[in-house]
Amino acid sequence: MLTDRKKWFMKGLKDGVPIMLGYFAVSIALGISARNAGMTAAQATIASALVMASAGQYIGFTLIAAGASYAEVIVMEAIANARYLLMSTALSQKVDPKLPLRHRLLMGLWITDEIFGVSVSVEGRLNPYYNYGMAAVATPGWALGTLMGVVLGNVLPVRVVSALSVGLFGMFMSIFVPPMRKNRVIAALVAISFAASCAFNAMALFNGISSGMKIIILTVVISLGAALLFPVEGEDDHAA
Repeated sequence: MLTDRKKWFMKGLKDGVPIMLGYFAVSIALGISARNAGMTAAQATIASALVMASAGQYIGFTLIAAGASYAEVIVMEAIANARYLLMSTALSQKVDPKLPLRHRLLMGLWITDEIFGVSVSVEGRLNPYYNYGMAAVATPGWALGTLMGVVLGNVLPVRVVSALSVGLFGMFMSIFVPPMRKNRVIAALVAISFAASCAFNAMALFNGISSGMKIIILTVVISLGAALLFPVEGEDDHAA
């Protein structure tokens, strides 16, 4: 049993190295964003070590910079990271039904888009130590990259910091641009999101609403509208 755990853990370490390298590069821009929000290197590093969610952390840092309340940050983080509930549910079908709760909780803590993608592709039952191995190498890469971003933000000239900050926006563009090119509905929703965000900031009617609440309202309304008007068909729908 111990040998089997070690084998899975080492395999996770090996498969987690490419994830770690990507995390380190991306989280540098995230660290600069945290520094711009007024966070210290220690605060930003701990946040990355505990959260490990690029979109969620960026939204959190943006809300912190905007002076949002704790309630606004909590609600927006729940919305931004809701997809991990679905990923956790999917992975729960691949583990041993008798797997203890402590292992399930630890696996859920370290689920990210990349770790989920690699884990779900494993043939047969998923051993939790495989996830632990990936998390053991990927988490430090994400946290250290964030730390490096804060340090660079403190020592580099303002113009260089501003240029590096664009890297995070590039990462988000790489997420939604490919689906936009394949799906006109997604392209329209992205355009509507940009237009609605500009309208919220420009119209005096919404001046009394905080930046954090504006993000929450737009995210919920546009996502709900898209889900109702353009539901994604499942396999059963196609078969019918």
